[in-house]
Amino acid sequence: MPNITIFLSYVFLTTFTPGPNNIMSMSNASRYGFKKTLNFNLGVFTGFFTILALSSIFSVTLFNLIPSIKPFMTWVGVAYILWLAWKTFNSKPQLNGSSKKDTNTFLIGFLLQFVNPKAILFGITTFSTFIVPYYKSGYILSLFTLFLALVAFSSTCSWSLFGSLFQKLLIKYSRIINTVMALLLIYCAISLFL
Repeated sequence: MPNITIFLSYVFLTTFTPGPNNIMSMSNASRYGFKKTLNFNLGVFTGFFTILALSSIFSVTLFNLIPSIKPFMTWVGVAYILWLAWKTFNSKPQLNGSSKKDTNTFLIGFLLQFVNPKAILFGITTFSTFIVPYYKSGYILSLFTLFLALVAFSSTCSWSLFGSLFQKLLIKYSRIINTVMALLLIYCAISLFL
């Protein structure tokens, strides 16, 4: 049984930290309004759900083919979480709103997931490190996929809702926020060995 606190901390920290989905949602909403950004957010949800489903299948397949891969996958997961902590700590707030209106569509939100390394690595890391070692039922994996996609949807909607206000807070307190997020991610990585 996985440690639910560590799992949820990782999921929420990773999902709500700045990334392509959240930044584009915030940027689109600050220019076009929350309602007009919903199509983009629904595209992100659908694409992210697809990436998570594929990650689940990939992780189960690896565990079934090579049971001894779990320690290696745990190390890969830890390495990714630490890399994400480093990137979070060193990230700078995005100051320009140079996206065009054509980035605010369902299709762009959907396709973004297939070129978004954060989404792909999140899916593989989450399933291979936190879920598949404990659960392999298709039904349970589907529930996790839906849960994770809904968390991502709530994240993009939150970033959209707060739009420029959230952007101003990130810019003003970026060093403090990035440091806290990075330290929490490091804690998640270390906890995988405890």
